[in-house]
Amino acid sequence: MSCRITLRASLTLVALSAAALAHAQSPAPNLLANETPSIRVAFDARQPGLSALSVDSLQHSSFRASPIVDAGRSPDQYTVSVRDGWISYALSTDPGHPVWEMRCDANTLRMRSFFRSSAASRDLTLKFDPNVAHATLLGHVTPKGDVALPAVLHLPGMGSLRIFAAGDSAAALHYDARRDPVAFVTVTFPAATAAHRSLDYTLETAAIYPAIPGMLANDARFDGFRRDFLDVFQQHAELHVLANHAASDPCAFTVYEYADMARYTPELVKGLTALDLVRDTLDRYLGGFLAYGMPGYKMFDAPAASSDSTGPYVFLDVYPSLLISAYDYVDGAHDEHWLRQNYKGLRKWADSMTVGNADGSPLLEYPVSGNSGTWPEKIAVRPSNWWDTIGFGHQDAYANALAYRALRSMAALADRVGETADAKKYRQRAQQIHEAYAPAFLDPSAGVLAGWRSADGQRHNYYFPFVNGIAVRYGLINGEQARQAMDKILLKMDSVGYRNFTLGLPGNLVPIRRADYVDLDPRFGGPVKEDGSDGFEKYENGGATACFAYFTMAALYQLGEKDQADKMLMPMLEAFERQGFSGRAANGLTNDWKDWQGGAHGYEGFLVDNYYALLAVLDRASMMEKMP
Repeated sequence: MSCRITLRASLTLVALSAAALAHAQSPAPNLLANETPSIRVAFDARQPGLSALSVDSLQHSSFRASPIVDAGRSPDQYTVSVRDGWISYALSTDPGHPVWEMRCDANTLRMRSFFRSSAASRDLTLKFDPNVAHATLLGHVTPKGDVALPAVLHLPGMGSLRIFAAGDSAAALHYDARRDPVAFVTVTFPAATAAHRSLDYTLETAAIYPAIPGMLANDARFDGFRRDFLDVFQQHAELHVLANHAASDPCAFTVYEYADMARYTPELVKGLTALDLVRDTLDRYLGGFLAYGMPGYKMFDAPAASSDSTGPYVFLDVYPSLLISAYDYVDGAHDEHWLRQNYKGLRKWADSMTVGNADGSPLLEYPVSGNSGTWPEKIAVRPSNWWDTIGFGHQDAYANALAYRALRSMAALADRVGETADAKKYRQRAQQIHEAYAPAFLDPSAGVLAGWRSADGQRHNYYFPFVNGIAVRYGLINGEQARQAMDKILLKMDSVGYRNFTLGLPGNLVPIRRADYVDLDPRFGGPVKEDGSDGFEKYENGGATACFAYFTMAALYQLGEKDQADKMLMPMLEAFERQGFSGRAANGLTNDWKDWQGGAHGYEGFLVDNYYALLAVLDRASMMEKMP
């Protein structure tokens, strides 16, 4: 439910200046609202703050519903007046001296605070409803846990506001978020103090996305790319790492997604890059921070008595994700100093990942067998990767593809610091994975890669587009073998009737059998029937999502199959432009996962993994540059 506030003429102001009204010759609603091509704003009629805010960073005057909700009533009463374009807020006991003033012009919202007395200094809080737009504050975190300025307030589906402050060189904003029992994100602007008697905050709209050669600025097909590219970056308000969203869980196995996109992201604001956010996140992990996918982690904001949410084992995709991210950061930021300082920590991750297997296989192996029928009804341990309701175990095709890339990345980092023995070791293991990969996972009867090979030697093939896509994208299968695998995936997709790509892509094209599904709750795709058909299209059991769709499209572009990839990408871009992968639907569930008819089956409301799919636009551009 939107909590957007509409100002009406009947709304009573505490003490609106009659002189100001007469001077403006305009009714109160017009005085307290403004709209430019990039900002639509309504100023609070009772106290310093906003009652509505919407942004269009592309400056098309295309505004979505305001996510602003009431931040709570101040104990003070204010006189509200309009003076020379400024909305002025003064204490009713001292109406001649404003404590806050606000205005909106062109692409800029300004908010300035004046110190009058300690009693009059009250901070200004903007509170956002994440069911409307999942706001996040991107910036360097101070030792006190605030976010230093300049920073970026990003509103997914709308765009960004670069935030600057004049009057205090150490200015920082307080940032908080919750998802239970009432979801919210807050950003608090400190008031002026006796030490800093005036503070002037400037919020400038910005569309932050990489320039794509050959992509025309007026090509509306790519508006979803331009407006939503930054949506993948959500900084957790309390844990101070990049996460699912500002009030959700951080997942170590997704950090590489942020890092891959950060490499192409322009400077967010002067002195802050997306790669800085990746580095700050890596620093937290190197310092011992735990996240989902790592033993000992408990779900964010879960009750204190709750149990470990992951189980006793590190997911197989955790260390590959972190190592790929480290390479992306060092190579993208050219930060050799950071690499030298942290190489031992990176080596520890790499060596933990590459512990030898008892069976002598070079593939990464998960301690859980992955055998059909071995998952207990009460979940005691999760599978080996991101897809944590599907029984990936033992030898995992997705995680081993990531590991192959991670080891090559780690070898390159070792070379940079002169660790030649390490570089040789990591390259050898990567090559061994390459040689073992297709024999382990290729299902000869189907011509596609299975999702995992369990300890009993069985290949579990559910026609996973993302597994085959990542193997092609990373070069684990090549040539005719790669082309055949992707052709078979496309044929299967067509034969099962999946054609609505505005929904994204299913993770698997045939139902996961009950014996291979881990979470048997029907809400999350758990089937009752042995063939899994009654759980199909729900959540990870074949549900449609943009999560991991990147790999399928990237593989097709890499193979030169532009038309096939465009059939997926262009509808997805249209869906991104209308926020088709976020928000809550009428059934109370969320749009990050859908069935094939478009019914919502998600729970996050906003899941950053969806926005990794936008990286396919860059693969498309790269392919087109190579075309004659």
